[in-house]
Amino acid sequence: MSVEVTDDLLGIPHLRDLWSRTLAKRRGTPVPAAETNRTVNGIARFDRDKVVVFGLGLGLRETLSYLYDEAPEFDAFERWIIATNGGSVDPRVVARINAALAGSPVEPIDDGVPALTGDELAFFDEHGYVVLRDAVEPRAARAAEDAIWTHLQMDRDDAGTWYGGSHGHSIWVPLIRHPALDANRASPRIASAFAQLWKRRDLWPTVDQTGFNPPERPGWQFPGPNLHWDVSLALPIPFGIQGILYLADVAADQGAFTCVPGFHRRIEDWLGALPPGADPRHQDLDALGRVSVPARAGDMIIWHQALPHGASPNRASRPRIVQYLSFNPTTMEQNPVWK
Repeated sequence: MSVEVTDDLLGIPHLRDLWSRTLAKRRGTPVPAAETNRTVNGIARFDRDKVVVFGLGLGLRETLSYLYDEAPEFDAFERWIIATNGGSVDPRVVARINAALAGSPVEPIDDGVPALTGDELAFFDEHGYVVLRDAVEPRAARAAEDAIWTHLQMDRDDAGTWYGGSHGHSIWVPLIRHPALDANRASPRIASAFAQLWKRRDLWPTVDQTGFNPPERPGWQFPGPNLHWDVSLALPIPFGIQGILYLADVAADQGAFTCVPGFHRRIEDWLGALPPGADPRHQDLDALGRVSVPARAGDMIIWHQALPHGASPNRASRPRIVQYLSFNPTTMEQNPVWK
């Protein structure tokens, strides 16, 4: 087991590695494939990147955008991280990151209390998704919802303000940084549900965007994403899970999350039956049998990454407002071939 020594401000050796590789790529300097794919203590480089970024409460896109846009010196990069974290980084966070990257056990972030019942785990195994009821308290969901309304500068009671926002014709809202969103990422109940499904507790919450899907009307039709996958369809497809937290009540016709239940059990047969050369991502995925998943504010949907999934047109009277959130382990199996 290798242990790196650093005199850097934060004391996270891999952070300098991420910085130097990203700036080399920005300059167009090729990084040898053997170096890019190198593992340390059994952890692939991309997994190490994610542990550092998510462990520090940063977004991947946010971090890479800063490095590409500013090309900072390393000490400036560290100061940006500290400032983004409100002026300080807890030493326990640094210790947890370094322990994980050294291949040592890390302190769990869940409370050890099972969040999913045996019946809910069986439902997930059969259908590939599950609704975690009361993932966060209603007041926590409301606080995050309020943050999105404020960010978008929209009035929740005036539908005329729900369109033409600065985020464009999209249901994605580039709001990732707010105390209410951070509080949901720190939910032990959500972490426990992911720990049960992953069957491990060395988890790291993702720092992702939020979503606002208003009712369709003339001039604003649902822009997608429709049913899709966020994983390579090269076989075998490894186990992986994703999550979406409803911040307000969502009815089935209100732009609800949709998926094809149980498809994780039959995706290999379906892929094998496609004509030679057919692109699986451009098939009639609706014909596979999609369902909408309504739920209450504070409920969370967690699904297997092999399920086709997406949002849906909102034909109700209120917007769908959500936070995208997953918890990933230190190491994740990935198929190196993208299909």
